[in-house]
Amino acid sequence: MKHLRGALCAGIAAAALLCGAAASRAAEPITIGFSMELTGPFAVVGKTGLLAFKIWEEETNAKGGLLGRPVKLVYYDDQSNPSLVPGIYTKLLDIDKVDLLISSYGTNLVVPAMPVAISHNRLFFGLFALAANDEFHYPKYFSMLPFGPEPVKIFAQDWFELAAAQNPKPKNVAIVATDAEFQHKAAESAREHAKARGIDIVYDRAYPPSTVDFAPIIRSVQAAQPDLVYIASYPSDTVGILRSVGELGLNTKMLGGGLAGLQAAAIKMQLGEAANGIVNVDLWEPVPTMQFPGVMDFINKYKARAPAEGVDLLGYFLPPFAYSELQILGDAIIATKTLDNDKLAEYMHSHPFHTIEGDIAFGPDGEWTEARPIWVQYHDIKGHDVEQFREPKTVTILAPPQYKTGDLIFPYTEARK
Repeated sequence: MKHLRGALCAGIAAAALLCGAAASRAAEPITIGFSMELTGPFAVVGKTGLLAFKIWEEETNAKGGLLGRPVKLVYYDDQSNPSLVPGIYTKLLDIDKVDLLISSYGTNLVVPAMPVAISHNRLFFGLFALAANDEFHYPKYFSMLPFGPEPVKIFAQDWFELAAAQNPKPKNVAIVATDAEFQHKAAESAREHAKARGIDIVYDRAYPPSTVDFAPIIRSVQAAQPDLVYIASYPSDTVGILRSVGELGLNTKMLGGGLAGLQAAAIKMQLGEAANGIVNVDLWEPVPTMQFPGVMDFINKYKARAPAEGVDLLGYFLPPFAYSELQILGDAIIATKTLDNDKLAEYMHSHPFHTIEGDIAFGPDGEWTEARPIWVQYHDIKGHDVEQFREPKTVTILAPPQYKTGDLIFPYTEARK
C-alpha cells in the first residue's frame, strides 16, 4: 500500500505537471510576424498600417484572443529598404518562429519576402502589393489590394477610360515611373491601355529611386507636349514631382495615375494646392456608398490615437485595409480552429470574408475575385489644414459608377483654377 500510495502521488504530480505544461502552451501567444517601414521614405504610410495592426491586436486580446490564446505582433523596421526584407523574414521564421506571416506596405517591399515565405512553405499576406504573385503562382499567397484577378490590367484602366471619353479625345501621353517593381507594373498597365485606345506614347521613361530633383524630368515631359501625363511613383517621389510641377508649370490636359501616397492626408497636407486637379487611383473614401459595416468605428478609433502616434491624422488610405487583413486571418483561424498554414490557406481560398472593407473573396493567385479601386480628382484644396480633408469635400470619385460622386474637371489647367 505504501508503494501504491507513492506511485499514485507520483502519477498525480506528473499529471499536474503535464496539465501545467499544456496550460502554459495554451497561454503562449499566437505570433504574427512582419516587417514595416517605420523609417525611410515610405514610413509616412507604413506607420499608419502598424497602428491599424495594433488596434486589431488589442481588440482581439480584449475579446479573449484566438483559440484561447492571446495574439502578439512581432515586427522589425525594414527602413523602406527592399534589401533588408529577406533577412528580416528569415529571422522571423527561423529565430522568432512566428506562427503567421504578413507583409510590409507596398509591392517593392512585399516581393523580396515572397521567396522566403515560399521556401518555408508558409501562408503569406501581402499588403498593397500589385501582382506580387504573378510569377510565383504560390497557392498560399493572399493579396490585400482591390484590383481583382488581373491587377496589372485593371490598374490604369479607368484612368484611360476617363481620358478617352473627353471631347476632343486626347491624342498622346507621357509615362513617367520610378525604376522599381510597383511602378514598372503600373507603367505596363498604362502602355497597354494607351495602345488599346489609340493614344500615342510620346515619352516613356523610368527614373532612379534615388532621384530627388524632378525638375529635369518635368521639363523633358513638357518638351514632349503630351495631352496626358501618367505618373507612377512612391510617396516621397509624389511630393517632389508635384512640387516641381507647381514651380515649373505643366501644360497638359490630365495629370495623375499612380501617384502613391497622395491618398493619405499627411501627403495632401504637405502638398496643399499642388494636389489640385490631379486624377489618381484611390482605394477608399468616407462617402456613404463606401461606409461598409464597421469601417467608421475603426476610423474613429484610429483618429483618436493618430496624434499621439505621430501618424497620418485621418487614416483613410492604408489603415482600413491593414485592419481587414488581420480580420480575415482571425476569422480563418476561428473557423478552422487551427494555425496550420495549409488548412488556413485552403479555407481562405474557399470562403468569402466580411470585413470593414466589405465582402472579400480570393482567387487562385490570392488576388481579390472582384476589382474595386476608385478613381478620384482632387480640387479646391486651400493651404495645408487637415480639416478640409476630413469630409470628402476636396475629392470627387469619378469611377466606378457605383461609387461616383461627381464629374471630371477637364482639362487639368481648368481644374487647377
